[in-house]
Amino acid sequence: MRSIWNGAISFGLVSIPIKLVNATESHAISFRQIHLEDGGRVRYRKVCELDGEELSGAEIGKGYEEADGSIIPITDEDLAQLPISTAKTIEIVSFVPADEIDPLQMDAAYYLAANGATAAKPYTLLREALKRSRRVAIAKFALRGRERLGMLRVVDDVIAMHGLLWPDEIRRPEGVAPESSVAVRDAELDLADALMATLGEVEMSSLKDEYREAVEAMIEAKAGGAFEPPSEAEVQPAGGKVIDLMAALEKSVKAAKASREGTPQEGKAGKEEREEAEVTPMRRTRKTAPAAPKAVGGKKSTASRSQPATAKARKSTSTSASGKSTAKASETKASRTKASATKSTAKTAAGKPAAAKKAAPRKRSSA
Repeated sequence: MRSIWNGAISFGLVSIPIKLVNATESHAISFRQIHLEDGGRVRYRKVCELDGEELSGAEIGKGYEEADGSIIPITDEDLAQLPISTAKTIEIVSFVPADEIDPLQMDAAYYLAANGATAAKPYTLLREALKRSRRVAIAKFALRGRERLGMLRVVDDVIAMHGLLWPDEIRRPEGVAPESSVAVRDAELDLADALMATLGEVEMSSLKDEYREAVEAMIEAKAGGAFEPPSEAEVQPAGGKVIDLMAALEKSVKAAKASREGTPQEGKAGKEEREEAEVTPMRRTRKTAPAAPKAVGGKKSTASRSQPATAKARKSTSTSASGKSTAKASETKASRTKASATKSTAKTAAGKPAAAKKAAPRKRSSA
């Protein structure tokens, strides 16, 4: 790989000659501007505003524009004469735990390659020291006309450097978070944890840019003259829909589990019915003893009051006078005798002729 910068790592009194190599590359598809009428390419030409002449790259320099519009020329020699210790040196200033670096500060990434045989020993020393300490190195370096901040860490057997934004280049997230306070229930957090656990991890190497692949296929088809516009993808409208968060989480967990277990796809109608059934889970009903039957007229059941009534009767009998008890007993006995006679008369009348019915009272009266 081609180096873009040569210098050294300053590690205390140790100097490690290195070459800076880009660790990333862009695979984005770029397009040219063309004239729609004839397909001719449209180019940007660098023209001087004063004389109207088109200039080459060698004739173009740098300048700083003042507030009044005047330009102050700045040459490469002017910048080279500035007393910057990091002009050709990656100066390590500290070693910190990796989790202290805010990912928002991450910028471009580079590989640091040992430059020459003499650099192999100190390079390996720094690499192994970073591994054993489980820390990263914070450094300053100058690249492309400005001083930058960097973070050195170990990737496989190579020291990599991430360019970092300066702390004052990170904007404060004011007015970004929701203004209204929202309470999250433990049950919702539990479902969110379950969804995270179900989705699990992914091999980063398996992720790919599907849009870029589609653009490449379209370009290849157009070049061969066999391009057919694909059918429009169905786009679901976003926003403006109130959802049941718990139900959405439950469905997400089930869908993730089905996806990981390789459950076959259902029909659209069956899937919609299943999802509707899952939105509102049924509650479990507790089995309870049947309620006592109510008496007609809103009175309480005789069975429910039988024991208290008996106890009350016993108490009343024990506390009443003996005369009243005797009278009540006689009255009860007479009632039973009368009821027995009535029952006997009704039975005789049902089985004997009319004459016998009349004789029965005479025999009873003579007795």
